[in-house]
Amino acid sequence: MEVYLVGGAVRDELLGLTPAERDWVVVGATPELMERRGFRPVGRDFPVFLHPETQEEYALARLERKTGSGYRGFVTEFAPTVTLEQDLQRRDLTINAIARADDGTLIDPTGGQADLRARVLRHVAPAFIEDPVRLLRVARFAARFAELGFSIAPETMALMRRMVTAGEIGALVPERVWRELARALDSSQPRRFFDVLADSGALPVVMPELAALWSTPAAGDMALAALQAAAVVGAAAPVRWAALLAGISGDAVSALCERLRAPREYRDLAQCGSCRGLHTGRCRRGGRTAGGRRWLAPAGAFRSLAAGAGGPRRRRRHGPRCHPRAAYAAGAGAADNRRRPAVRGRTGAAAGARHRRTIAPAAYRRPVPR
Repeated sequence: MEVYLVGGAVRDELLGLTPAERDWVVVGATPELMERRGFRPVGRDFPVFLHPETQEEYALARLERKTGSGYRGFVTEFAPTVTLEQDLQRRDLTINAIARADDGTLIDPTGGQADLRARVLRHVAPAFIEDPVRLLRVARFAARFAELGFSIAPETMALMRRMVTAGEIGALVPERVWRELARALDSSQPRRFFDVLADSGALPVVMPELAALWSTPAAGDMALAALQAAAVVGAAAPVRWAALLAGISGDAVSALCERLRAPREYRDLAQCGSCRGLHTGRCRRGGRTAGGRRWLAPAGAFRSLAAGAGGPRRRRRHGPRCHPRAAYAAGAGAADNRRRPAVRGRTGAAAGARHRRTIAPAAYRRPVPR
């Protein structure tokens, strides 16, 4: 039995980054042998085990064969005779197909080290086209490593476009799309994720509401500028999501979040942003939005971002109640605009000041980044 460190941990170490997690491949073993050594099985579709002490994942070397559409249309074959090189050949990108032995030797049958030096995201084999999740992963890696100068190989982008044309993207389940999207929002260059989806033709399939908005280049540029500005000031992922969606209607925001099954905190803040009440002080969506007080600080930043990058404000009719974040946002901007609409009988500045005195801690009362 031989054990190798594989995937993102090896890649990140070679890039000088700290790996978030470590994955291992086991060659020459069986599930029975792993269990006898104390490993706990957790894999549903293929044999993956948790180490009895470190709780890191150990997977048996395996092969995959395409049998249907979508990312679940595969049959997994595993046996002690499957080699490490065969396991690495089934991976998505060459930079993720590098293994390291116990003695530090690197096993790199696909040229991943050369692509790391060249800062290129390149597919391992033509079978890349068989799994639609790989398109989302490439877009996410492009966003994560944009600051390091990574680009997508032309032949890989061509395969991604073929994947869209073949209809494979339509087989993605919402949970898988959201998982990659949420991780991309947390990256340093989240707009790159959406740029790749648009370039490959996947955006109208995965997020048609955004594709409709971005049918005019100016609207798309403003939305992406707001998203990137939120990332620059270090806003949390739900605030970045709200900044991106500030230019589309509330109905479209609701439909998109529902289809992607976005968490409630993402959905509620995006709906606030879509009616522009968060930065006019006039949002009267009833009820308390998930996340509570921790959004008070990002709310002021989002008000400034959306006002600067989201285009002209639109007048809308509002209900009888004001969202507490809107009051804070109104007060946060009172220094540069005293002429705020009334909030529960008070001016926006007075309501925001009262809200900060009674609810918001002192750490939130800081200048809004500009």
